[in-house]
Amino acid sequence: MSLRDKLSEIKEKGLADIDQANDLKKLNEIRVHLLGKKGPITAALRGIKELTPEERPEVGSYANKIRDAITEAVSNHREELETAQLNQQLATEKIDVTLPGKPVAQGQPHVIQQIIDQIVDLFLGMGYEVLTGPEVEEDKYNFEMMNLPKNHPARDMQDTFYLSREILMRTQTSPMQARALEKHDFSEGPLKMISPGIVYRRDTDDPTHSHQFHQVEGLVIDEHITMADLKGTLITMAQNIFGDKFDIRLRPSYFPFTEPSVEVDVTCFNCMGKGCDVCKHTGWIEVLGAGMVHPNVLKMAGVDSDVYGGFAFGVGPDRFAMLRYGVDDIRDFYLNDVRFLNQFSKRGN
Repeated sequence: MSLRDKLSEIKEKGLADIDQANDLKKLNEIRVHLLGKKGPITAALRGIKELTPEERPEVGSYANKIRDAITEAVSNHREELETAQLNQQLATEKIDVTLPGKPVAQGQPHVIQQIIDQIVDLFLGMGYEVLTGPEVEEDKYNFEMMNLPKNHPARDMQDTFYLSREILMRTQTSPMQARALEKHDFSEGPLKMISPGIVYRRDTDDPTHSHQFHQVEGLVIDEHITMADLKGTLITMAQNIFGDKFDIRLRPSYFPFTEPSVEVDVTCFNCMGKGCDVCKHTGWIEVLGAGMVHPNVLKMAGVDSDVYGGFAFGVGPDRFAMLRYGVDDIRDFYLNDVRFLNQFSKRGN
């Protein structure tokens, strides 16, 4: 049998073996056997030295064609096997798209943000606008226009982070009241606004104080605004946050930017007014400060205090959250302990 006939026989048998391979592993074994260094083609070509010089190029070219034919057959059959394998996999691994999906863990607003959102929603429904301002504030707006001139002793009530002589981290959200009064056109109607935000004071962190906390300031300016309007607003807010079983009372107090000024107490959530250790047996818990806007605040903003007046109040959402849920340490809200925060799921409220 000539060398060319041997190569033809190897080709025919090899193509038949390739066609009969029923899996990728078997196909790869055939490829390695036929085309490897120890395969039948390589072994047959060792006899090329016995051919005449004229025959060698022809037989060599024929051997290369056989290699190419086997390589192409292997590639084609591999594609067929892979397609068949994929079709079988798709047929046996069906997905029922009508089945309910797996629950996905969802986040939720922080408990203090929930309180802020509730306050904002309430006052939006009462026709207030929501204004926010810079946390890095000018002394002019934080103190002077709130009736706290330089060297005023009441500045000591608020330990302040100063960045320069005139720039500070705001100690309250009241500066937005001054900014709003400056810009408001009273010919278009009264000014009714709230200003939620973060404020900063040089307090030592303890169960009831933090160097950074939240406030929501409220302001209403118009003609013929009275203390009765303020009380009605505060009652509405307290009952919205704590429930309609709660009442409020106003006690005389002092704030530089309001006159008269009041502290606001709400019925003790623990004893419902009967008296307990939480409320020091008074039946009341202090929740915020408020009062009628001081005429000086209006004058410094260019508002005629003989025509216009109004009220202002400052709410601490952090304190509201402590009272509402009976939390006795404000720092618990900021430790990012998910086990603690999950107790205040918005879905569960």
